[in-house]
Amino acid sequence: MDAFNRLAPFIQDFIYQNKWEELRGNQVAACEVIFDSDDNLLLSSGTASGKTEAVFLPVLTELYNHPSASVGVMYISPLKALINDQFKRLELLLQDSNIPVTKWHGDASVDRKEKLVKNPEGILQITPESLESLLTNRRGSCLSMFSDLRFVIIDEVHYFMRDVRGLQLLCVLERLKNLTGVNPRRIGLSATLGDMSSAKYWLNTGTGRQCAAPVVNEGKKRLRLHIERFVNYADKRDMVERDGSENVVDANTGGDMGDREHYEYLFRQTLDKKTIIFANSREEIELIMAHLREIALKYKAPDVYRVHHGNVSALLRENTEEEMKSADEKIVTGATVTLELGIDIGSLDQAVQVGAPLNVSSFAQRLGRCGRRGQVPQILFTFVESIKINSSDVLGPINWEFIRTIAIIELYLRERWIEPIPPRDHAYNLLYHQTMSCLKSNGEMSPAALASAVLGLGCFRKISREDYRKLLLYLVHIEQLERTEHNGLAVGRDGEKIINSHKFLTVFLAPEYFLVKDENRTIGTVDKSYPVGTRFALAGMSWETVDINVKSKVIFVKKVPGISVVDWDMDFEIDLHTVLVRKVRDVLQGEEPYPYLSDRCRERLTEIRYIALNSGILDNLVTALSDKKYAVFPWVGTRQLVTLHYALLQRKIKSKIPWRTSLYLEVIFDGSCEELKQVILDILRSDLDLYSLPLPDKVQINGKYNEFIPLELLRKQFIEDYLDFTGLQKDLKEM
Repeated sequence: MDAFNRLAPFIQDFIYQNKWEELRGNQVAACEVIFDSDDNLLLSSGTASGKTEAVFLPVLTELYNHPSASVGVMYISPLKALINDQFKRLELLLQDSNIPVTKWHGDASVDRKEKLVKNPEGILQITPESLESLLTNRRGSCLSMFSDLRFVIIDEVHYFMRDVRGLQLLCVLERLKNLTGVNPRRIGLSATLGDMSSAKYWLNTGTGRQCAAPVVNEGKKRLRLHIERFVNYADKRDMVERDGSENVVDANTGGDMGDREHYEYLFRQTLDKKTIIFANSREEIELIMAHLREIALKYKAPDVYRVHHGNVSALLRENTEEEMKSADEKIVTGATVTLELGIDIGSLDQAVQVGAPLNVSSFAQRLGRCGRRGQVPQILFTFVESIKINSSDVLGPINWEFIRTIAIIELYLRERWIEPIPPRDHAYNLLYHQTMSCLKSNGEMSPAALASAVLGLGCFRKISREDYRKLLLYLVHIEQLERTEHNGLAVGRDGEKIINSHKFLTVFLAPEYFLVKDENRTIGTVDKSYPVGTRFALAGMSWETVDINVKSKVIFVKKVPGISVVDWDMDFEIDLHTVLVRKVRDVLQGEEPYPYLSDRCRERLTEIRYIALNSGILDNLVTALSDKKYAVFPWVGTRQLVTLHYALLQRKIKSKIPWRTSLYLEVIFDGSCEELKQVILDILRSDLDLYSLPLPDKVQINGKYNEFIPLELLRKQFIEDYLDFTGLQKDLKEM
């Protein structure tokens, strides 16, 4: 019997009514796994490829044919917006099924939640934090709600795997399994993954099941791709030059000519085209959209410009999503990572990326936003460079971001390569969180029972009992925990303040924000207080502070004309993989002009290749920059490069990583190139003890709750989960 005829009657009717001509390949494959095996399922394919329907069709058929005595299906998403989006789609699919669907997050109906607690059935849509809250605060309800749970569907698996929330989710699911004795099948939905084996391993954690990951040939797809470049001249002597429109640049107009040309170009390229403009920071996207709105005002064009990022209020973001779904207006939305995930915004005419994507995975996600519903995907890259040709820095004229973009495009489109997920085997901050959550849920526990419950979770399999003992002793010392008269452990005086805060459920770092309000309408949040009379940008508009409630952290504003800026605090973090770094080198060594480059970009690439070739960095491990200053180019990933950096410091050799590139080391050395090279080769041949490296006293991988972890353990996490000497040796041996 074919897949269609095995589906429930209400699903067959839905398919007929929506005039589907046939089931897609991934939908047939999902049916075969769900109907004919007891395996977990990982379904990975591009955005808008029908993944959600692919798993819900057979899962709902199973639920229809064999009704569950409790919630039968739990759908877990990283975003409330995704839950709301899927809820609407599921309601349409389920209207003739008698299978209810319930949303469960902070904004969902309390009455609907309580109804589900009293009569658990159907489908539950929930975030990891809300599930953590349920398990911690309503343990008894969980027993009845999930006593016959059949399937757990995890959306955006690639996102969860890269984030500490993913580890939290795995812990909560395993705790739920231990509580109820029920081991539901897990189904993971993901955009294209680079390493299926690690994703299958992640999805299987704590289940004891095998995982099927059917590979469906999606066929070759056409793609329209273009990269354009603009220039700000930082030195007036360099400014008498022609721009792309054959106009002579006047040295008296200032050095921001490239910015102005860029905004005009974006305005023209997005005119009457539904577009997402991606940038890598909130400040940059706010500035871009403000300029586009000003240009539209100048040309009397309609205001179709919106902003979508995590600091814009949920209501404004939802309004933008609804506007983008509408076919009436060609909305142009500026976004950061918030629109990378699969929120349905209908079909796009194009996506624009300003600057380089952070990595290959990010590019794949952003590319996946366009080309829906049979359209040819179209993505435009733009760069604005600040050029100072007279710079004394030999490598200064190289635009690494531009070269990295080409490398990212080539790796994904030609080789279908995406970064593997780095290890998170020593997440001590999550260990603290799950310890406190476990004690809050269970009350007093013996140290042995607590260790068994927490260290038994799959995420903590590489954390020793001795390390856990150190953590518990430290938590008792700082009064997060306390010993009871029966030699047990309970939440301590200071710990109570943490676990009773509404912020306890989240495990990701979030700064303290000020709420921005225009009268009673919430605009969004900023991370600093702007004094009365100060103008700043938010949600693509300019505001002026009229009052501040410091105690409540609320800034009251009024809307004002013009362009303003806002600066959110941010730490620049980049983690490049060796494969990507090597591809950067290939681009510099090669001669290919790449058909997607504009004339100006091709000229720039030729110039950069000439500089790289003549500098010696492509063929030499060590290149002299000045008398005692050297560039070390091992062409390895960030983690391996950081390891080499500390190994040189151990030998009293000053070294630093230029943060704008993360591709090489700048080294100060009293000797020749050959002598420095021999030092590095000697390090590679050594049996380097990472624990002996001269790391800063407070070195750590950033994480919420780090303040409650002994520095000794934070140091260990950095060494074990970030440094990579074995990888450095292997990569350089290959060179």
